[in-house]
Amino acid sequence: MDPTHIQPISIAAGVLTISTSRNKENDKSGAIIRELFAKQNIPVLVYQIIPDDKRSIQHALLEALAVDEVNCIVLNGGTGITHDDCTIEAVEPLLHKCIDGFGELFRSLSYADIGTRSLLSRATAGIIDEKAVFCIPGSSGAVTLAMEAIILPEVKHMLTHARS
Repeated sequence: MDPTHIQPISIAAGVLTISTSRNKENDKSGAIIRELFAKQNIPVLVYQIIPDDKRSIQHALLEALAVDEVNCIVLNGGTGITHDDCTIEAVEPLLHKCIDGFGELFRSLSYADIGTRSLLSRATAGIIDEKAVFCIPGSSGAVTLAMEAIILPEVKHMLTHARS
């Protein structure tokens, strides 16, 4: 696809770590995401750690979406299949458009690293009010893979289409 249609969009991010065991001092994955955004000169205007609770996740996401400048939100953690993993259940009902290919591509790339365990990830992405939202696993390897291989290379492309 010809990349010349991608608009020169300013990106500002939100990072939501979903965990009942992490705090700002030991949130390695949240720190990696923020560092990778910083390397691309993308400011992180929202950063929170949210417990594994559907209402809390939805509330935090809606707060982040309400920040006018924020147009890319990455939620990390809570995307697996344990009894307390509920990020997907919290976020999917809010999505205006699902981007199924994100999860498919993430699992495909993860397979190269971790094999068939990649099928346990329910990573997903979508659009809410012309803003990109990504739900990714909370391991440091997963956030690095998602950010470097998919999110950072494609977010302007996604936002270009979301705004048209």
